[in-house]
Amino acid sequence: MIHEITTSLAAGEIITRAKAFFAERVPNNAAYPEREGLTFLTLRGQGGEEIAFAVIPAPGGSRIRASTLFFDQAVQRFLSTLPEPVEVAG
Repeated sequence: MIHEITTSLAAGEIITRAKAFFAERVPNNAAYPEREGLTFLTLRGQGGEEIAFAVIPAPGGSRIRASTLFFDQAVQRFLSTLPEPVEVAG
């Protein structure tokens, strides 16, 4: 399933928070970094299942697109912890 959200955070902060969240806050379904860059992160978890994050600049912050087959509930929980985007006038 694909999940999308916009937040006020920058890409680096989102990736840092995702790594910590999936390593520490989801003990039964932990996932750990496999590949990462400035605007993407791939985590690998139980049974080799994958979570892929892409971060794209957006007005007022960043847009996050996350894809997974097994970790849908955990991804939704993570995304719900992120702050709302900043309102951009104009």
